[in-house]
Amino acid sequence: MRTDSTTASGSEGPRPIAPAPLDARGTLRLTGAGLSLIAVCYGLARFAYGLFLPAFRRDFALEASTAGLLASGSYAAYCLAILLSTVLTPRIGGRALAVIAGAVATTGTLLIAAAPTTAALALGVLLAGSSTGAASPPLAHAVARSVAPAARSRVQAVINAGTGLGVAMAGPVALLTLESWRLAWLVFAIACAAVTLWVARAVPSDTTPDTGPGGRGPSPAEQAAAPRGRGKAVRARLPHGTARLVTAAALLGISSTAVWTFGRSVLMSTAGMSEVASTIAWIVLGAFGALGAAAGDLAERLGIRAAWASGMAVLAVATAAFVLPSPVAVTLVAAAAFGAAYIGLTGVLLLWGTGIHTERPAIGVGIAFLVIALGQAAGSPVIGALTERSGATAAFCAAALTALVGAAVRPGKVEGSAADERTLRRLSGRLPRAPRR
Repeated sequence: MRTDSTTASGSEGPRPIAPAPLDARGTLRLTGAGLSLIAVCYGLARFAYGLFLPAFRRDFALEASTAGLLASGSYAAYCLAILLSTVLTPRIGGRALAVIAGAVATTGTLLIAAAPTTAALALGVLLAGSSTGAASPPLAHAVARSVAPAARSRVQAVINAGTGLGVAMAGPVALLTLESWRLAWLVFAIACAAVTLWVARAVPSDTTPDTGPGGRGPSPAEQAAAPRGRGKAVRARLPHGTARLVTAAALLGISSTAVWTFGRSVLMSTAGMSEVASTIAWIVLGAFGALGAAAGDLAERLGIRAAWASGMAVLAVATAAFVLPSPVAVTLVAAAAFGAAYIGLTGVLLLWGTGIHTERPAIGVGIAFLVIALGQAAGSPVIGALTERSGATAAFCAAALTALVGAAVRPGKVEGSAADERTLRRLSGRLPRAPRR
């Protein structure tokens, strides 16, 4: 890694300089590997739990509340992993952490495939779920450090849409292995291992911090000029608007967990769909989730406020439609709407977070995705318990109402010393100008 130094005072030591951006071929390789890692970690290792929940409940005699607790544990493991990964990524590099994420996903899915007891299944679910937290920070770091600025937003959006691709991939595997879910999870493990090998070759290993102007770490002079005192430091790390971002992310996590955890079970038990039809609905959900890659362009056209509110409204209607009596075609449309809305909303939160944390975009993204998982961890056992006590219809309608509440949360005025007016208007819609100082 190259360094430069300042000799005017003679006291400043060498500091890192950002490496040259990847060429078109390198960017394509990183995008493909990142998309695939998100697909196997999120779509297979994490969210496929909901797809196979009917089989797990049958073979391991799981109650709805127990199933919800297992899902909650998976989300909690994600939260711990993303915290560790965020700390370790700048130290050991994006490639190393991305490879670790793939290895953990491989191990977790293998353990699920071979699980002889509920305890072994739970351990596999926890490991598989934690892989998602380990995957996101190193990929965000790699994009921030290695991709040309003009292409970063689109590359990040495409990688983020890997969740939908993975969910769509899980469906056909489930259809081909209806009588043996263990075989399906063995296939998932093989896919995770293959992607891990690809990531080891395609993701850059740069360890330069992605903070400060130009993507480099702060110089000693910049550190000396930084605000002093605990209160000022906290305000610098958490700029105005972070509370609304956290609230929005939490409500998205809580409201979405009903479908992600119990969606397929409900389609079979409440909506009366067959095993094949419910699996097809899951495939549709994932396939339309891949449309979330367009979230950045949509937010740029409509503004984050309109994109967020409309997305949460669609999510609410789609969630309620899972349990309301309706023809199969309507249920498939609801699955498609949920997939597109959820992945699109995560993309909107990504832009929202970077629009607030203009000096440290990775912090904004990390906060948003961490809180989504915390909301899902809190929501899963509640939805499970509510399903047991009041039925699936009441539980899913409660989740839909939560989404409607979330639609009312809007981005406030974004402020930041490094904010660029054009960037803020592109990311956050028609925001008022910051007051002159």
